[in-house]
Amino acid sequence: MAKGELRTINGPLLAVRADEPGFFVSELVKVGPKNLLGEVIALRTHRVIIQLFEDPSGLSPGLTVIGTGAPLSVALKPGLVGNIFDGIQRPLRVERQTVGKVLTYQPSRPKESLSEIFFPSRNGDSDEPRWQTKITVDIGQELNPGDIFAEIDETSAVTYRAMVPTNVFGIVESRVPDGKYTADTPIVTLATEEGPVDLTLTQHWPIRVPRPILGRMAPGNPLLTGQRIIDSLFPVTKGGTAAIPGGFGTGKTMTQHQIAKWADADLIIYIGCGERGNEMTEVLEDFGKLTDPRTGKPLLARTILIANTSDMPVAAREASIFTGMTLAECYRDMGYHVALMADSTSRWAEALREISGRLEEMPAEEGYPAYLASRLGSFYERAGYVETLCGKEGSITVVGAVSPQGADFSEPVTQNTKRFVRCFWALDKQLAYARHFPAIDWMNSYTGYLGDLEEWYTKNAGPDFPKLREKILSLLQEESNLLEIAKLIGADILPDRERLTLALARVIRLGFAQQNAYHPSDVYTPLAKQKTMMEIILYLWETCHRLLDEGIEMDSLQKEGIFERVIAVKYKEANTEDEMRSGYFGEIDMFRDRLLGAG
Repeated sequence: MAKGELRTINGPLLAVRADEPGFFVSELVKVGPKNLLGEVIALRTHRVIIQLFEDPSGLSPGLTVIGTGAPLSVALKPGLVGNIFDGIQRPLRVERQTVGKVLTYQPSRPKESLSEIFFPSRNGDSDEPRWQTKITVDIGQELNPGDIFAEIDETSAVTYRAMVPTNVFGIVESRVPDGKYTADTPIVTLATEEGPVDLTLTQHWPIRVPRPILGRMAPGNPLLTGQRIIDSLFPVTKGGTAAIPGGFGTGKTMTQHQIAKWADADLIIYIGCGERGNEMTEVLEDFGKLTDPRTGKPLLARTILIANTSDMPVAAREASIFTGMTLAECYRDMGYHVALMADSTSRWAEALREISGRLEEMPAEEGYPAYLASRLGSFYERAGYVETLCGKEGSITVVGAVSPQGADFSEPVTQNTKRFVRCFWALDKQLAYARHFPAIDWMNSYTGYLGDLEEWYTKNAGPDFPKLREKILSLLQEESNLLEIAKLIGADILPDRERLTLALARVIRLGFAQQNAYHPSDVYTPLAKQKTMMEIILYLWETCHRLLDEGIEMDSLQKEGIFERVIAVKYKEANTEDEMRSGYFGEIDMFRDRLLGAG
């Protein structure tokens, strides 16, 4: 066990004198009598550089620093789902006070130290929860890395599947009967070439090392969110990557909340990285009250929360997104489809910049370290749709928020993020100030998954779905071009066909792209209803064009109020697509007949 003497304290950055070798990069260390936790980030001659995950107040030169001999890791075991942790997987308490729910951060509590989580005792501690465990293997069965040997109903919505560690294989020598066991109780004993090996419900895995897989698979299924502008216009696949950049107040967090609430993922991991504490409190309150539309169970029963708020140690913020990713990989390896929300990667990059500055490294653009892009890549590249070691299919979809200062998308974090994501949902402050949510700007957003999803949409939404999407986007593009002209000469002077384009684009903006998160019929829209809404809008567009050909003036079309009634189609109850289509098509036909009869 390596030891050293604390010499220099520079905020969360510590310099340690180590005359004997033994420390290694990424090793977890304990500092001083309080066993404050840190990580080795650099080694020099007789000198070790450590970033501290806790408040350095009270530290002084001369204290002893002890290496644990293990890298910074997380404990993969039952009990993660439905709970909230800090950036290095220490549980956070949630207390109800007179002002409501409050996150209470208390570092270095004896029963919540990271070392206890990494290396749990096996002394039968009565405080350790016992899980009803179903053993899924028999004596004499051969097990390989990644095979599932036990199952636990972790929550009402998630079954935890205990897996053989990635470096272990052998024959089942003994097993316990089905029953209640703690996470560190030996469940199965394997006979291996090195001798008997006990398997428990717990694994420990370094957060910066991707978990192994059999192979990556081409993405072909969308992550449906119920948000029309995402599902129909700018979809992301399961196993894909997406970024939500936007300035202050444009709705990044609320957009991620909506995706987390309604996405058809088996598990949600929400990382609050350097954001305000009240946002995580809001997540706790909302997710605790909501019912999962897929399972009918509480939404928190398929959610893991990681909170490293702006007042918590900056070094733990840098580790938090890798902690969340490692937890996501664990459930992916069980065969689940996981959606990971990182809010926000800009605050994470600021933590990198602060640590880099204290290390006196040569700064790159805007003071960020030169390795910013590689660190972002090491995070986003761990997403994907994969075949796991046990032969199941699983995926991790990453949605990262970016908070560029002054909504400047040319700043380094946004530009480097675009290198690693294929879906870009750019938020616009003008839309947000106009109360248009989600404030995704259709002119600056894009998705690279249309080719991957074309077959799925053709099979599940109909062969005409891609054409509907293309026509909707083309109308919005035409509107953008016409608005530049309208600003110069006025919209009323435009020819009737151009005025019709502006009117229909307004129907698309208000009736399709905009959603009301507080209206029960508009907060979530099934894909079938999304298609029906596009069909109704485009049928109105075609009908109005025919009326213009018949000599009907644009003013007459607008007096009928048909545009406002089509905008209101989003408030119709879902699951009545055929009735909606026939009803609105009939109303548009009557509107046409009235005008032709009057003419």
